[in-house]
Amino acid sequence: MKQLVRVAAALTAGVLFCATPAAAQQSSVLETVKSRGQLFCGVNTGLAGFGAPDDKGNWKGLDVDLCRAISAAIFKDPNKVKFVPLTAKERFTALQSGEIDVLSRNTTWTMSRDTSFGLSFAGINYYDGQGFMVKRSLGVVSAKELSGASICVQAGTTTEKNLADYFRSNKMEYKLVVFEKLPETIAAYNAGRCDSFTTDVSQLYAIRLTLGKADDHVVLPEIISKEPLGPVVRQGDPQWLNIVRWTLNAMLNAEELGVNQSNVDSMLNSDNPSIRRLLGKEDTFGAAIGLDNDWAFQIIKLVGNYGDSFARNVGAQSPLGIARGQNALWKDGGLQYAPPIR
Repeated sequence: MKQLVRVAAALTAGVLFCATPAAAQQSSVLETVKSRGQLFCGVNTGLAGFGAPDDKGNWKGLDVDLCRAISAAIFKDPNKVKFVPLTAKERFTALQSGEIDVLSRNTTWTMSRDTSFGLSFAGINYYDGQGFMVKRSLGVVSAKELSGASICVQAGTTTEKNLADYFRSNKMEYKLVVFEKLPETIAAYNAGRCDSFTTDVSQLYAIRLTLGKADDHVVLPEIISKEPLGPVVRQGDPQWLNIVRWTLNAMLNAEELGVNQSNVDSMLNSDNPSIRRLLGKEDTFGAAIGLDNDWAFQIIKLVGNYGDSFARNVGAQSPLGIARGQNALWKDGGLQYAPPIR
């Protein structure tokens, strides 16, 4: 009874009580990152074009650029990032436990991951699909010819389930050869311990370049799954989710508006309302997510727009040379489409 009286008195006085005081005292991810002075970003252990260190130890890739863009938005510096290399098996645990602030590691957005892991996907930075690679000497030209084949696959990925579904639906048999780490999986395929290696097509093209003579390996034409890849954060911090989501959206909107790393300074004088809002010259969209109003300008100036990042990491300016395809902007026949900053 006394407790009820105290609560009633507090409500009368206009005091709002939180049912979980410990949660109320917990720092937001943005506050933690700012206090630490560094963003902790989970990346691949080494996937060319997406997340891998170069010969000087500098991390590069499409997923790496997204983390650098978040750092640019927060710190006006793209280099305040600690990259944490994670296997497919380790990645979700590392995010759930708080070891990293954001996971940017070619991770497929699925319903189970979005609803059962306590995590939220912030968008799609690469539309992909699962495929197969075989040695040219095998003489196989279609995945439909792989019945009875041994297939190398990495554990802890969506690949195993997709593989089972594909072979079952086509009434084909196969032998599964599973490894925990990607390098082990690649080495097994290259050594002939399996007839084929299956993973996302983007990975197959990247890995193909590392196998001695790339032309000795063929990526088969079939795409057997949808693999929308994107950054992931822990649930429970909508501000942080918005920061990651709108960092990606800003990069996409910048490309659509023709604002890139080379011309962003001159675009500050643009009369286009959409460009002015993007660059913080009108309205206060930065404040809405806890950042300075020039947050998107800093992203574009220091990292680039989505097209800049795609070209240098996986596209025409990279060894992979992957066509934009589904990852072209919607106005160019692709799937990339960002909500407006408005």
